[in-house]
Amino acid sequence: MIAPSDMRVIWLLLVAAFVAILNETTMGIAIPHLNDDLGIPPELGQWLTSAFLLTMAVVIPTTGFLLQRFTTRQIFIAAMSAFTLGTLVCLLAPGFAVLLVGRVIQAAGTGIMMPLLMTTVMNVVPAHSRGRMMGRVGLVISLAPAIGPTLAGAVLETLNWRWLFAIVLPIAIIALAMGVKWMTNLGETKDAPIDVLSIVLSAFGFGGVVYGLSQFGGEAESNGATIGVISLVVGAISLVLFVWRQLLLQRKDDALLDLRVFRSGNYTIAVIIMAVLSLAMFGTLTLLPQYLQNVAGLDAFQSGLILLPGSVLMGLLGPLMGRVYDAVGTRPLLIPGTIMVSAALFFYSTVGQSTEWWMLVIAQTMMSVGMAMSFTPLFSASLGSLRRHLYSHGSAVLNTLQQVGGAAGVAVLTVTYSSFLHAGEHEGLSTAVAGAPGARMAFLIAAIISLGAVALSAFVRKPADDIDEAFRSGH
Repeated sequence: MIAPSDMRVIWLLLVAAFVAILNETTMGIAIPHLNDDLGIPPELGQWLTSAFLLTMAVVIPTTGFLLQRFTTRQIFIAAMSAFTLGTLVCLLAPGFAVLLVGRVIQAAGTGIMMPLLMTTVMNVVPAHSRGRMMGRVGLVISLAPAIGPTLAGAVLETLNWRWLFAIVLPIAIIALAMGVKWMTNLGETKDAPIDVLSIVLSAFGFGGVVYGLSQFGGEAESNGATIGVISLVVGAISLVLFVWRQLLLQRKDDALLDLRVFRSGNYTIAVIIMAVLSLAMFGTLTLLPQYLQNVAGLDAFQSGLILLPGSVLMGLLGPLMGRVYDAVGTRPLLIPGTIMVSAALFFYSTVGQSTEWWMLVIAQTMMSVGMAMSFTPLFSASLGSLRRHLYSHGSAVLNTLQQVGGAAGVAVLTVTYSSFLHAGEHEGLSTAVAGAPGARMAFLIAAIISLGAVALSAFVRKPADDIDEAFRSGH
């Protein structure tokens, strides 16, 4: 059984993570409004998203160290304080520069929240109940992105962009106040040294890769593509040096991000599948609204409504999938789940101007159910395959690869779509006619990549209830 005080902590973390992710996903649809209101060009406005992702990519890899060094209470209050302060700065921002600073402060708090939630669940929830609890984590991860764009669209139809932050701010303040009053310390801390060089290499490595991918994923011209290539090269070199540095430091248990998590084959396969599914999910959530508005001729609010049913169902199914995982294990959920995601992507590769809206709702709902069937067993099986002292590092790696996979999905699908769109428009075709083949090709690429997740899904198994004991006994 989970102690009532521990359960209260988990609920606090779930609420905080939900608010943080909800905020993250509202900005995409708001950027055109911000560009108009602030009088800034689109490439500058895009930095409100790019800077957020960049900060997350820098912060998340450090959470493995932070969660060992500081208490649950200290980290929660620091993260929620940063998020609340950033939201206030955004709300009151007189112009673009201050708004950008607010987004960076928000992202610093958001980046800590999900690894903190996952590590806490792993530390306090008995192994036989983790699936059900990870299902609630899956609810947060899927429901918040579903509601975010629809909520933003509805708010921006009637109010200005500041209300996006005005709605989030009181919820953040309440969550922070509840944390100050009720948050307790779970687990033990250790006096781990900080390696500054590792932080610098991590920032250039993960930050360079995510920023480089975002340049390809935006509406960048040739100079944006050049910057993207340079960022990817710098990021790749920095990542190689970062890995080398961690391999040296982990001999003394001083690594910023302990890469021994990859010694578990079960964990490694699970996080690869998670990265592929993140590529498919975030790429689709970015490209599908463009297809719906540019090719199918719907407005932003109608597009959000088409995405909403499947995404809400995905969130609501999370806890149920957790119960099923606890009862029957990984494969009965993960194998059909990844097949459903892949099938939906292959359907999307056939869409055109004449595709009926209800067919898109069915396809998106099928994809969302497949995601729900996949995420919960992947969260539980991946982290459950690690020894207790590696939970924080495993969570940091998992969340980092989710970010990188999502950025790659947005980049690959958007670049493919945009290249076909611009080529067709140069030939004199309308946006709708020029964009349809680009959307089909982009979804086909995602569908082919998703087959990797289908192939690997059969190799993920439910770990033993006590991994530490299994390690000691040599299994």
